[in-house]
Amino acid sequence: MRTGQVYYKNQLAGVLSQMDNGTFNFSYDEKWFNDTNKPAISLTFPKTKMEFQLSTLFPFFFNLIPEGVNKRLICSIKRIDLDDYFGILLEVAGGDTIGAVKIIRMK
Repeated sequence: MRTGQVYYKNQLAGVLSQMDNGTFNFSYDEKWFNDTNKPAISLTFPKTKMEFQLSTLFPFFFNLIPEGVNKRLICSIKRIDLDDYFGILLEVAGGDTIGAVKIIRMK
């Protein structure tokens, strides 16, 4: 299993995991979920539900992955398979991302 903490505006909002069977789970952090002042991180992850599961990487997170030459360069330098979308996400989404969401790899 591989896991990353999901931050929204530098505050822990939840956890994204790839399970050993290849499925993906996103769950809100309990404090974030219960705080009515905290927004949903995306329209696709409404705070009416605490946990989400999908057989592929959620489109919201997939769209944080670079494309084209940038993707190939990162994969070459970091030795990541081009089809390992979650591995790429964990490598690049902890830094300067577009928007308010970052993902930090959990060790």
